[in-house]
Formats: sequence, C-alpha cells, structure tokens
Amino acid sequence: MLAAGYSRRFGADKRRLELADGRSLLSASLALPCSMLEEVWLVLRPDEAPAALDLPTGVRIVQNPATAQGMGHSLAVGAERLLAESGAEAVAIFLADMPAIRRDSLETLFAHASANAIVLPSYQGKRGHPVLFGRAFWPQLATLNGDAGAKPVLQQHPEAVRIVELNDPGVLQDIDTPADLSQL
Repeated sequence: MLAAGYSRRFGADKRRLELADGRSLLSASLALPCSMLEEVWLVLRPDEAPAALDLPTGVRIVQNPATAQGMGHSLAVGAERLLAESGAEAVAIFLADMPAIRRDSLETLFAHASANAIVLPSYQGKRGHPVLFGRAFWPQLATLNGDAGAKPVLQQHPEAVRIVELNDPGVLQDIDTPADLSQL
C-alpha cells in the first residue's frame, strides 16, 4: 500500500483523518487487505514513526527515502523489497486513501492474478485500484520514478493487461480533497 505522499490537495495528513466509524483513513484502507492477504507492505515517508500511525499487527514497513521523486519511486522502493523478501506471485498496489473497496471485488481480482498478468479493476469503464502486477513485472516496477506511477509498465505490456469490470464504485473512490469525503 502506498502511503508516502504528503496530502497536498487535501491540505493535511489525510491518512490520520478520522472517519465516521472512528478509524483513521489509513486504518480503514488497510483493514480489508490485512484481512485477506498473507503479506501487507506499507510504503511510508522516511521521517515517520510507524507506531504513531496505529497500524494493524503484521504490516511490514518500507520507508521511501526519496518521496519527493513521486509515486513511481514509492512503487520502486516497494518492488525492490518485494523482490528481495517476498515469495508471492503477484502484488496488489493499494492506495492509502481508498477505504471503500469491497471484499467480493478483491476476491474477483485475486482470481485473475498470476505471475505473468497485470490485473486492472474497472467500474463503469473507468480504471481503478488496486492494480495487481504479476511477479514477472516487479523488476520493471523497481525502476520507476516520477508521478506517472506504473503507467510505463502498463504501456509496455498491453498483452498482459486484464481489465476486470466490477460493480464496485469503491475501486474509484479515493479521498484527495475534503469534498471527496462526502462520496464515501
């Protein structure tokens, strides 16, 4: 899960934002992946104390020493650690501001995952998150930088991309501004 950004559009550290159920946005976004996956990795800023974020037990921390280099660099730092320490066939790239993804959607996406596939969720024809990358693409993820995220990897491997249409607006609902909260 990528959580190393600075929430500039939001105007404050949105990861700590308290939702109606009392959980922080970050805790709510981590809840479903933590309940479904054997490994959950969280990419944070280098100056953060993970204990201050009230994280679920078992979340593995990756600190990005150069968050100013953009989301692509956070992906790269995470992919490097996965290559070195994980035996998984695929990784699901979650964003820390997307707490509304449904369990059945993740189950469907996971069913399409493989070491040689890139799985993209879609809702009403719009691509969302999490995007799943098979292990074959991790070395390329480890070379990313900038704010384009993983788009270069998707563009280089259109034959591997599987778009999975879901009946879940949660795959599109990220919280970038205070106004986005009303959409949850």
